[in-house]
Amino acid sequence: MAYYVYILASRRHGTLYLGVTNDLPRRVNEHRSKVIPGFSAEYDVTRLVWYETYERIDEAITREKSLKKWRRDWKIRLIEDMNPDWSDLYPLLNR
Repeated sequence: MAYYVYILASRRHGTLYLGVTNDLPRRVNEHRSKVIPGFSAEYDVTRLVWYETYERIDEAITREKSLKKWRRDWKIRLIEDMNPDWSDLYPLLNR
């Protein structure tokens, strides 16, 4: 099973949300459809702009916790290294 650390954005250089999941398409869809009230629904954070894949959940959680401590500009650089146009990667996920 794969585990994912991901970043969603409201728009380019907008509000960011960082999370971890074992089913990236399902979880991003939950954010997009706002079925779970909370931060991402309140701030309309629905665009998948970055993610990494891990084989073990403990590795993914450790990475997520580390990234949550990062400065905002470091996170932006991380996104732009993978996705310079801040394109929504959700449509590219294998379903």
